[in-house]
Amino acid sequence: METGKVPPGLLKELVLEYLGCEREEVLVPAAFGEDASVLDMGEDHIVISTDPITAAGADAGRLAVLVSCNDVAAAGAEPVGMLLTIIMPPGACTEDLKRIMEQANDAAREMSVEIIGGHTEVVPHVRQTILSATVVGKPFPDVVHWPIRSGSARADDVLILTKSAGIEGSSILAVDFEDILTDRGVSREILDEARALGDDISVVSESRVAAQAGARAMHDVTEGGVLGAVYEMLYAAGLGATLYEDRIPIHTCTREICAALDLDPLRLISSGALLIAADSGAGVAESLDEAGIAACVIGKITSEEGVVLRRTLPGKGEMTETVPPPGRDELWRAFARFRGK
Repeated sequence: METGKVPPGLLKELVLEYLGCEREEVLVPAAFGEDASVLDMGEDHIVISTDPITAAGADAGRLAVLVSCNDVAAAGAEPVGMLLTIIMPPGACTEDLKRIMEQANDAAREMSVEIIGGHTEVVPHVRQTILSATVVGKPFPDVVHWPIRSGSARADDVLILTKSAGIEGSSILAVDFEDILTDRGVSREILDEARALGDDISVVSESRVAAQAGARAMHDVTEGGVLGAVYEMLYAAGLGATLYEDRIPIHTCTREICAALDLDPLRLISSGALLIAADSGAGVAESLDEAGIAACVIGKITSEEGVVLRRTLPGKGEMTETVPPPGRDELWRAFARFRGK
């Protein structure tokens, strides 16, 4: 199999068919497109999610916290506690471990999350450090539609994207591919702007605002980028969507970096952006704007399955493209082409 997420068909056949016994406490079970589970524990609901960090070096500790907190927040919950597993290769030094934990500590304090346990080990045959974080949360107060899940979207809902496409990927590429990008004419200013996007990885604030304003479904935009996130959300709902490429916000530094490396920004890992489905009259986009969070309506959900992207090409007018299932993220493609990973 190729690096990156396991394709939907294999995930369904080899993973989702083997989930043990069903429990009545599980309100949101494992499913393609669902990144968090919701458990009914009587008087309280618990939201839980887990995520690895495998492709980022310099900011791995910070990303491990923020990305997993995002999954819980996108399910309409406040992150509370986190288990952090760190698997390191032989020869890793103590300074590497200290750096990871300092980053994780700073990010956890920023998110008001406690690191409540985990596991730390040096393992033979591992070539690079791998982190895995599991975050537990509790529902935000005053959530309109509970539980929030990717598969709760409805036909005629609008699709809203916060911030911009390719946030996390741009930040990683600016750090890990600085030499190649500089050689290809990308300026120091653009690289600095891209690295600064790493400060925008969290979607906890916008998740709270959107959940309280009436978001019906939310999905944080991770591996596979904006197009992958839309496909996953709509697959989970059994619906489709029409997207308008010219409405999808893309930061200038993301465009320049992707152009220099021949990557598609709409298929680049985009933690920091939140995909939201909401009734057009719910006022979710307006609530986000009032909270100072950039948000754009990028498309509309349709009753027919499948995602269609409408784009305007110079000299050719408007073209349509059917979005395939999420494939290899553009970040992994860059590592394969330029770093041999």
